[in-house]
Amino acid sequence: MADYIKFVDVTKCDGCRACMVACKNWNDLPAEPEGFLGSYQSHENLTANTWNVITFNEQETSNGGFEWLFRHQSCLHCVQAACEKACPEDAISHTKFGSVVINADKCVGCGYCVENCTFDVVKLATYKDKNGKEYRKAQKCTLCTDRLEEGLQPACVTACHTDCLIYDEKEKVLSEANKRLAKIKDRFPNANVYNPQGIEGTTTVYLLADKPSVYGLPEDPKIPLSQVVWKDYAQPLGKAMFGVTTMAVVGAVIANAVKKDKGDHKGGEDNHE
Repeated sequence: MADYIKFVDVTKCDGCRACMVACKNWNDLPAEPEGFLGSYQSHENLTANTWNVITFNEQETSNGGFEWLFRHQSCLHCVQAACEKACPEDAISHTKFGSVVINADKCVGCGYCVENCTFDVVKLATYKDKNGKEYRKAQKCTLCTDRLEEGLQPACVTACHTDCLIYDEKEKVLSEANKRLAKIKDRFPNANVYNPQGIEGTTTVYLLADKPSVYGLPEDPKIPLSQVVWKDYAQPLGKAMFGVTTMAVVGAVIANAVKKDKGDHKGGEDNHE
C-alpha cells in the first residue's frame, strides 16, 4: 500500500464542525454538551469521548480588523509516538496505515500515555464492570483505521465540504501543500507546513496560517531520551530478566521521571501542549 497521510489545510476551514459530527457518529461516541465557553468553540479541549474539536482563535489583521484561525484538533499520529513509548503494557502501536491505536484489551488505565502525549490528545475514559466497579481505558482518534482497512476514507475527511481535510498519497499531498503554502504567503506571512521532524513527522500534517504556538502546538517537539531508553532498551530487557509484574513497578518509576521533564522536551517557547 502507498504511504498515505491525512492533510489539514486550516486556511480552508470555515469552522462548520461537520468533521466533529462525523467522528461522533462513526465511532458511536456519546454527546458531551458544554456550557458557553466565551467563544464560538463548542468544546474546550479533546476528551476521551470527543476525539476531534474545531478550535477558534481570533486574530487581529494588519488593517485593524480580525479573522478566525480555525484548527481541526485531533491525534496527529506521530511517527515516533510518546504515548507508545510510555505505555508499559504494549497496548499502543502503529498500524500499517501509520495510525497510532490503543488496544483496549491490553490497556490497564495507568495514564502514562496521557501524561506523556506530545499533543495532549490521549484521555482516560471511565467505565463500570458488571459489578459496578469502575475502571479506566485510554482513548483517542484512531484515524478511522477500521474504515481504512475497508478501503474507505476517515469519517472526518468524507464530511469536510471545503477540502480542508484530505487523505491521500503522502508525496502527492506534500507537493500540493507546498504549492498551497506559496500561494497564501502574502496573506499569511508566517504560514508553514507543520510536520515536526523531531518526532520523525506525523501521519496528520497541517498547513498552518501562523506559527504553531498560535494554535497551541509545540514548535519543535521531541521525544525525551528517558522514554526511548525505557521503551526500546530497559523494558524488553527487564521483561526478559524479571517478568512483567516487576517491570510494571519499574515502569511507574521511569514514567514519573518522564512526566517530570515532559515540558522540557516538547519544544515551543512556552511549552504549549
